[in-house]
Amino acid sequence: MRGFFILPALAISLGVSAQRSDTALKQWEFSHDMSDWKSVSVPHDWAIYGPFDRSNDLQKVTVEQNGEKTATWKTGRTGGLPYIGKGYYRTTFEVPDTAGQVFAFEFDGAMSNPHVKVNGKEIGHWAYGYNSFYINVPAGVIVPGKNSIEVSLENKEKSSRWYPGAGLYRNVRLVTTSPVHVPTWGTYVITPVVSAKEASVRLTTEIAGAAKAQKILVKTDIISPDGTVVATNNSVYHAQGQPFVQDFLVEKPQLWSPDTPYLYEARTTLSVDGKDVDVYNTRFGIRSLEYIPEKGFFLNGQYTKFKGVCQHHDLGPLGAAVNKAALARQIEMLKDMGANAIRTSHNMPAPELVELCDQMGMMLMVEPFDDWSFRPKSQNGYGSIFGEWAHKDMENMVKHYRNNASVVMWSVVN
Repeated sequence: MRGFFILPALAISLGVSAQRSDTALKQWEFSHDMSDWKSVSVPHDWAIYGPFDRSNDLQKVTVEQNGEKTATWKTGRTGGLPYIGKGYYRTTFEVPDTAGQVFAFEFDGAMSNPHVKVNGKEIGHWAYGYNSFYINVPAGVIVPGKNSIEVSLENKEKSSRWYPGAGLYRNVRLVTTSPVHVPTWGTYVITPVVSAKEASVRLTTEIAGAAKAQKILVKTDIISPDGTVVATNNSVYHAQGQPFVQDFLVEKPQLWSPDTPYLYEARTTLSVDGKDVDVYNTRFGIRSLEYIPEKGFFLNGQYTKFKGVCQHHDLGPLGAAVNKAALARQIEMLKDMGANAIRTSHNMPAPELVELCDQMGMMLMVEPFDDWSFRPKSQNGYGSIFGEWAHKDMENMVKHYRNNASVVMWSVVN
């Protein structure tokens, strides 16, 4: 790889029994041209550093929503920051042993058009900068000892109507598992019946890497907000490629709402031949949602009004790099002013925002993108890739956030 400099390796620590390990890759090097490398900490937004320039923001557009008939030059949309262009990130990580292990990289967001190489071999790419995605690493690409990863990105001109940020602005993780494991976003929790007396919980689990007809013991504990195990299902999965379903009954459940954001956890352990090979945790809330024509929205059987705001993903002068403390401050201020809901305009949110809304009691409408292919709002905006990517992006969005208690509504587009 041209101009590659080996950084201090990050050691991956693996458990002896259940071999899942999620390791955040924080320390990287960044360059605009692969020649002048600087040490950075990810999440990182290269554009927030400036300099401001009117040319970065100049667009000749017709704003039909304002009744305009002809295009005029406009500024102020993206703040005049230099988010357009290419960038490169690289780092190294160390894996003591690869025997009996499989690997995946999870990206919470990469702005934009990321291409990912491991040890000089491209293993995958994505297009949309706001969506989370994962890449399963082909066998043999990661080797025992020191390994390298490089991510190249490009923000095109006229690709946004607001400041999108640039670079690895959300977290990146290396996930190590045994061959038999629950894949990324591989669980789905629903609560079909909810009352103050009891609630039914149904967990559907995908199991990857199992041989046909292989027997796998699947034990799931439902853990209450105070840490007590309130229900258990211990059963055998006979692998035929199908998802595995487990049902539970929780007595006197603590219901999730904006005023009482109680959270449960489903802890699923996979065992093969008496050995635990994977543990996967799914956090969820017990609550019921109903949309009744002529009446409105009902949460846990109670009529509930949305007192919501539309919130873009950036953090103002802090830039687009995700910052959990700053997001928590935003939610606190919104709750203080009486809001109980957020629409993620106009893109998939950071996982940290969704987790905080779960914990702090803020309902979410999760939105995917800004425009359709037949009515583009920016020349190189999402409309330019809608036909190829919309289905894949929507699938990732729904699978990623379908278990979050705060998510009560989906949007299909701005």
